[in-house]
Amino acid sequence: MTSLTSLARALAVQQETAQRITTVRHTHISDRPLVFIPLTLAGEANAPLAAMLGDDRSSPQLLIVPQPRNRDQRFAFGASLGRLLLSYVDRFARHQEEVSGKVSRFRFSDAPQILVPNPGGVGFMRLFGRSTRLRRTYGEYAVAPVVPLLGRWLTFFAERAEHPGSSLLVPMTSALGAHWATGQSTVEDANLAALLSWIDPPLGQSPFEAALAAEDPLLFPPAGPTTDPTFDAERLAPAIERYARSAGNPRALALLENNLRSQLAPTWDLMWRSADLLAGLTPGEHVVERWADDRDAYTNYVNYLNGENPLPQARRDSAVAAARRLSRLERAQASYDAQRALDDPLVMAEFRLAGEAFTGTVVAAAPDRVDASGPRRKLRPHITVRTRDPLRLHAGREVSSPARPSQTGQILALTRLEDGFLDVELELSGGMGRSLTAPPGSIPALDEVVTYSTVSDAFQPSGQWPDVDETPWTHGGPPAPPAPTEEDAVEDWS
Repeated sequence: MTSLTSLARALAVQQETAQRITTVRHTHISDRPLVFIPLTLAGEANAPLAAMLGDDRSSPQLLIVPQPRNRDQRFAFGASLGRLLLSYVDRFARHQEEVSGKVSRFRFSDAPQILVPNPGGVGFMRLFGRSTRLRRTYGEYAVAPVVPLLGRWLTFFAERAEHPGSSLLVPMTSALGAHWATGQSTVEDANLAALLSWIDPPLGQSPFEAALAAEDPLLFPPAGPTTDPTFDAERLAPAIERYARSAGNPRALALLENNLRSQLAPTWDLMWRSADLLAGLTPGEHVVERWADDRDAYTNYVNYLNGENPLPQARRDSAVAAARRLSRLERAQASYDAQRALDDPLVMAEFRLAGEAFTGTVVAAAPDRVDASGPRRKLRPHITVRTRDPLRLHAGREVSSPARPSQTGQILALTRLEDGFLDVELELSGGMGRSLTAPPGSIPALDEVVTYSTVSDAFQPSGQWPDVDETPWTHGGPPAPPAPTEEDAVEDWS
């Protein structure tokens, strides 16, 4: 938790309303996302119990496993889920757009987006994908062809959820918590109903009253994937037992479905309320760019699956693959942090508190200064920014401004003033054209309020990694080819 978030939580308690901790939305919200709410059986490792999903808020689809410990029923659930989810995913693989660059290429003009209630939903998809993607469609443990394909897609979405800034798979509690601070603990914020009680309380209720009501599992059952223990003991277990004794009686099945629907329907409504709240925020400038990266990832995976003999994701990454993946995630995290700060003054304020950025007023400027020390004369204006921020940078450090991202400034001098102000003298370069006269607006003017920081979204080259075939012996040597084995078909469900 950052300093400003802590302050926002205190203000939320004092003012009895959730506080915005961003000025813009940093998550892409699709026009028609797929809401997916899974439930698992208590005491079992990721055994599916039920799921409610759909991209139409008025027509949710309910899938249940009447006997969650029955292997055949589990995979029948997987087949039904696969048909619904893949029908949604395939819908976006129809229209392409040309992407200009050094080499012209095509990508899909849109991509699927799955919304789950919380990080537990992401964990369910990861484990369920692992349990299904390596299954065989023939032999003793044969499953429907859609099951392993479902597993591959679930694994793809779960892996993209780990990619900072990706919006292909979004846990709603995380997305809401990244934009609002409430007056309750982060543990309580993990409850979707309680979190929404602070952000969007019912008319006539305070957030305290609404959050207290949200703790009642009869009004707002857990958002999954775990269920309420009282519901398990008093309603679920008797309904499952009744169905088992009835040998599949339709009335017993309908009773079980109604019980499970009662647990999922309130969360279904909360999910669409959450999506509406996020969609109502103004998106940040880099959201479009990150969604384009998501569409690239979706396009690449569709093309891979349509290629010759596409293999499922390995059970475990090799040493080289794991190192490459970690490097990608680290670079993506650095880029995401920088983009959020460049898009959002409230996020940039955290860098100001840390002394890595400053905001102030231009008190002196030499816009026509020319550097003639080298073989070619260059326009190098000087400006002086007066600030009160606790700057921890030194002379020679390069900074940039979100208002002029193509321009850099080198700190020439730092002068402390008696009244607590700090004068920062900068030499500017870039973003002014090639002539010796700067275009209007390309250089900060006198009395203009500007922000400069060390935050940069510049390209970061990846590390140098050996080929997989050259994996050193210290890391296990070259791995075996990633071909499915007989053991994969009988792997434990978890």
